[in-house]
Amino acid sequence: MENSLRIVNLQVEHMENPIGVGEARPRFGWGFVSAGGRGESQSAYQILVASEEERLSRELADVWDSGKVVSRQNRNVAYEGVPLQSGRRYYWKVRAWDASGRAGPYSSPGIWEMAYLHPEDWQAEWIGVTADDRQAWAEKGVTDAETALPLFRTTFQLSQDAVRARASICGLGHFELRLNGEKVGDHALAPGWTNYDKTCLYTVLDATPYVRKGKNAIGILLGNGFYNVTGGRYAKLKGSFGNPKLILQLEVEHADGTVTRIRSGEGWSVSRSPITFSCIYGGEDYNALLEEPGWDRAEFAEDNRWRKASVVPAPRGKLAAQNHPPIQAMEQFAPVQVTESSPGVYVYDFGQNFSGRVRIKIKGKAPGSTVTLKPAELVDEQGGINTSWNISFSYTTRGDGEESWEPRFTYTGFRYVQVEGAVPQEIELEGQMIYAAAPTIGSFSCSNDMWNQIHQIINMAIKSNMQSVLTDCPHREKLGWLEEAHLMGPSIMYNYYVPQLYRKVMDDMREAQLDNGLVPDIAPEYTVFDHDFRDSPEWGSAYIIAAWYVYNWYQDRGLLERHYEGMKNYAAYLSSKADGYMVRHGLGDWCDVGPNPGYPQNTPIPVTATAIYYYVADIMKQMASVLGKDEDSKFYAELAVRIREAYNAEFLDREACRYASGSQTSNAMPLALGMVPDGLEETIAGNIVRDIRARGNSMTGGDVGFRYLLMALTKYNRAETVADMLLKTDHPSYGYQIAHGATALTELWDGPTFGLSQNHFMLGHIEEWFYSVLAGIRVSYEIPSLHHLAIAPRAVGGVEWVRAHHDLVQGRVEVYWHQDSDRWLLEVTIPVNTTATVHIPDALGKIISEGGNPLESVKEIERLGKEGSDTLLKIGSGTYTFEVRRM
Repeated sequence: MENSLRIVNLQVEHMENPIGVGEARPRFGWGFVSAGGRGESQSAYQILVASEEERLSRELADVWDSGKVVSRQNRNVAYEGVPLQSGRRYYWKVRAWDASGRAGPYSSPGIWEMAYLHPEDWQAEWIGVTADDRQAWAEKGVTDAETALPLFRTTFQLSQDAVRARASICGLGHFELRLNGEKVGDHALAPGWTNYDKTCLYTVLDATPYVRKGKNAIGILLGNGFYNVTGGRYAKLKGSFGNPKLILQLEVEHADGTVTRIRSGEGWSVSRSPITFSCIYGGEDYNALLEEPGWDRAEFAEDNRWRKASVVPAPRGKLAAQNHPPIQAMEQFAPVQVTESSPGVYVYDFGQNFSGRVRIKIKGKAPGSTVTLKPAELVDEQGGINTSWNISFSYTTRGDGEESWEPRFTYTGFRYVQVEGAVPQEIELEGQMIYAAAPTIGSFSCSNDMWNQIHQIINMAIKSNMQSVLTDCPHREKLGWLEEAHLMGPSIMYNYYVPQLYRKVMDDMREAQLDNGLVPDIAPEYTVFDHDFRDSPEWGSAYIIAAWYVYNWYQDRGLLERHYEGMKNYAAYLSSKADGYMVRHGLGDWCDVGPNPGYPQNTPIPVTATAIYYYVADIMKQMASVLGKDEDSKFYAELAVRIREAYNAEFLDREACRYASGSQTSNAMPLALGMVPDGLEETIAGNIVRDIRARGNSMTGGDVGFRYLLMALTKYNRAETVADMLLKTDHPSYGYQIAHGATALTELWDGPTFGLSQNHFMLGHIEEWFYSVLAGIRVSYEIPSLHHLAIAPRAVGGVEWVRAHHDLVQGRVEVYWHQDSDRWLLEVTIPVNTTATVHIPDALGKIISEGGNPLESVKEIERLGKEGSDTLLKIGSGTYTFEVRRM
């Protein structure tokens, strides 16, 4: 009998066929296609790595042959061969043995290419715009010399055709690389933003299609980004790491094995660009009259507007390859309505709030005509835009037929765009939504249309804020407020494949950490806020909590090893701030329900701060155990006990069975985190439910507390209470936002009517509940496993059916259930090399069948017993159809 294991979805460092891999010992992963059977699993694997595709095809692994490795592991398999070389391409494939010990065929080949592994690999020099350049522009009559962005160019010769060409470039703050008149790649706002005094990311681009035999030209535009925020219009902050600068190496390989290298440095030229103003916050202006046609082509003749580019000092940060997903234009929106809000002023409604930019096409305008675009999230009663932020974009026309343009080096969040300077017959608008190109790996839908809309607005907010950091909003702040990285982490991970993005987020936190161990509330820390806005435990603890979630989702042990000492330092910092094991500072349950959103109105700050301190200690105990640091694990276990004792001594009212103020957050956090003394859990859970019911099925928690409320209600099987909260349409509720026209999740529960940000994902915790409770696809944070999960759906009122999927590396998990008056149907698909514990809910006294057969007759299913009213079953890979009927 042939092995049924067919391998697909080859990954290196969680990417398919990547170029520019920065890890000296990259890790491999792969998935499977099922042959249709059940219980398929891997018992061993073998990886072959070769320097040439032809060698690999003959199974000549001249770089590395892992040999047969007895293991079920199919991701995070570290390379163990000879040292890899900078810039080299490698070819690899893998095969697997099935559970019966039969070897399967090798996979189709995959490739990866290394980035520069050593500082000396960089032979190029940094060039940039200087004060002398701006003075020279001013002397030539450039009116915007101080704000204009630069162009850089050079030419080079190729004596023969290219087999492969790779451009490694860091352009700060952002760049656009052009070769022979064409943009290279489809990245936007590249490279990702960082603390440029610590790390400067470079991008490796495939330049092969753009170079040719003979004379070639390179053109580079630079933008400011967060590297150089000078203001001029709205700006949340101002600060500069320096003037825009770049470093580039282009390596062109030829058929005869020779390599032509082109480097930035002496011999390049600089001029001002038509971008006369650009700010990551305030917008961008472009004057097409200042264009120099053909400037990025080889035949272009430079005039006196061009001068010798200066070699400039390098930034302080080290160069590192960007391996997190690039930002790209991912979705497009057309206007759904155009209105004239006042004479000559038109408001375009895209019908959707999103992060991005507007692309325009314009014709029929005289040379020098300026069209101004002003974005907004809301309109006023007269139909005009309603915004307090001075953000605008402008385009000055050439006047020679149809022209098109979109901003290059900034973005914002908006639904509406006000247009001045052009009537609708002269201009077309397209909304381009930009965000990190992380693969979508999840879907959710159900019979309740409002719940589907809630899922959609949360995801629009997630995508809008999933840039090269997890921003709080795409317009007002654009900062990496860290509480969202852990509180919304599972919601993100159910929907998108983000191991590399979270590696970047973790590195940002490490680089922001102070010598005393404090992790600031934002990372990168582009500005230093005061007091709680710099030091809040619920925010800084993301360094530890998010790392633990990433480990549980992706089993990235290397991430724990990389950051363990920094995480220890943060835990020690919290201990240094504690008074008798109580932490009393921070922002607390930010934006909870009440008349004055901001600082918590229902829950004392020490309740959330100290609960998080306990959670940190508990996670550090588990991390230390994973890493084999037994003494540390014992230390953190004892610390957690002391925190718990102090917490209960101060906040637990045993007679009333409540904590502190008795708010939902006060009771839910200790309940969710396991701090409640034995025997009191159900009573406190009941008190939470009674409070919710007394408020008309309303929550009172905010940014921090609401997730722990959901965790507590899930832990103590109160799904019906959550469902009743979800059915509400009055304030406070998600339904209120839907009823009042929200198209992305808003900053506050009553955001559409209160104001503030209309695109904020911090309150989107119900997304995790949709997947983990309603669909029942659960990831364990207590017994991490690559190969086992729980399927524990809960049937609740308000919904007749649920359908969801989540893609693991090894394949797709799918769940569908349907309920009617006399039966409950559950269809589950588990991928190869994976097992699951299936919870059949409310099964006491009922008949359970699978595929129409009595459960006892299905050999692939193992009964595990009962848990409350649930029947627990263990299954392997394959598709199963369970039916529960009354006896």
